[in-house]
Amino acid sequence: MKKGDMINLTIKEYKFPNKGIGYFDNQKITVKNSLPEQELTVEIVKKRKNRIEGKIKKILTRAPYEIIPHCNHTDKCGGCLLQTIPYDRQLQIKSQYVQDIVEKIAPEIQYEGIIPSPKILAYRNKMEFSFGDEFKDGPLSLGLHERGKFYEIVTTDTCKIVDSDFTQILQVILSYFQRNRASFYHKKSHEGFLRHLVIRKGETTGDILVNLVTSSQGTLNENEFVDALTSLELIGNLRGIIHTINDALADVVQSDEMRILYGNPIIREEILGLKFDISPYSFFQTNSSGAEKLYEVIRRYIGNTKDKTIFDLYSGTGTIAQIVSPVCHKVIGIEIVTEAVQKAKENATLNGINNCEFIAGDVLEKVGEIQDVPDIIILDPPRSGIHPKAISKIINFNPQIFIYVSCNPDALLVDLPVFIEAGYEVEKAVAVDMFPMAGHVEAIILMTRCGTVSKNRD
Repeated sequence: MKKGDMINLTIKEYKFPNKGIGYFDNQKITVKNSLPEQELTVEIVKKRKNRIEGKIKKILTRAPYEIIPHCNHTDKCGGCLLQTIPYDRQLQIKSQYVQDIVEKIAPEIQYEGIIPSPKILAYRNKMEFSFGDEFKDGPLSLGLHERGKFYEIVTTDTCKIVDSDFTQILQVILSYFQRNRASFYHKKSHEGFLRHLVIRKGETTGDILVNLVTSSQGTLNENEFVDALTSLELIGNLRGIIHTINDALADVVQSDEMRILYGNPIIREEILGLKFDISPYSFFQTNSSGAEKLYEVIRRYIGNTKDKTIFDLYSGTGTIAQIVSPVCHKVIGIEIVTEAVQKAKENATLNGINNCEFIAGDVLEKVGEIQDVPDIIILDPPRSGIHPKAISKIINFNPQIFIYVSCNPDALLVDLPVFIEAGYEVEKAVAVDMFPMAGHVEAIILMTRCGTVSKNRD
């Protein structure tokens, strides 16, 4: 077998989130975006000493459990990898993935299974769409990246993980810029105007914020653009339209300059009875009803207490801190995004909460400056996990309880052994499905102190 060969292959195994495994002539072949029991024609695209990778050329027979997808972009869009799998089976796959990870680290752990998302469609409160073309020199498109591609953009105008307000807004904005023959920003040449469209919508309030992100290499007719959006008959309430200028080379949404074109750049959401104002660049869980399930687990893991000090590290807009504030004496949150910290303070005032303190800065630096002694530390780090230099400083606070919220359970394989070595027992774990149809899942880990930890923070 060599690169370029075409073979027929039956997928026998599955590695979450998107890799199927089959065997040909007693050789293991990994095929992205395939599912167990599918029969495929596969092209061999990589052949190394210990690894062979194939690419789907044709699906000969779908797996018997597969269903008709909800969205007509399924075969091309890179967003929803699991859409042809019934939801109960998606939950089984995600739960087994988390269970395998945590039991590899702590075989005696009490694994509590997976909590489903209350909504499996139209659940996202934020979408970040990209401008581009579906093929080289093709017409302007606006949507999500094509599966396995870097440049190609699929116009996802019937996306089902958002509600119809999102797709209406996408359609009118794409049509507006197609008529005006606007250029999109080419990631290779760094030339062009249109970059991203970010839409946020409060699930409980219906508040909508539209953020158009462009380079400075063009002009926007602001009045026409606003008129096109305000004329829409939306289910929700269009609260604000902003124009963000971003000339950074990286393909990420960030702001060099923000212009308010209409209304207010803040929307409101409600979680577990608390109100949260969300600014354009604040982190907020993208599944509001799913976030309630996540936060309920955190409160359960904290238990019944009133006199404890809690640290909420990587605190974002302070959502977790405020939700746990009724069951503790004091909460201290640390977050690197200054805008999010300011919004956390404002939200605490909005909710009449006076036992939360929020600090702007890098967790790596700020944990060494805090004089308070925590009883409980809640960790909700980025996908990469906890910075190796920060983890020892965090552990040296020697709290009785750690609650680790992970949006990338693979990172637990690196981080949790450090806690175990430092004298903590990985006691409980639960998975929470915040991303139906997509290849992501959250895990929450409860760790309790069972040894002595040095208190030297240097």
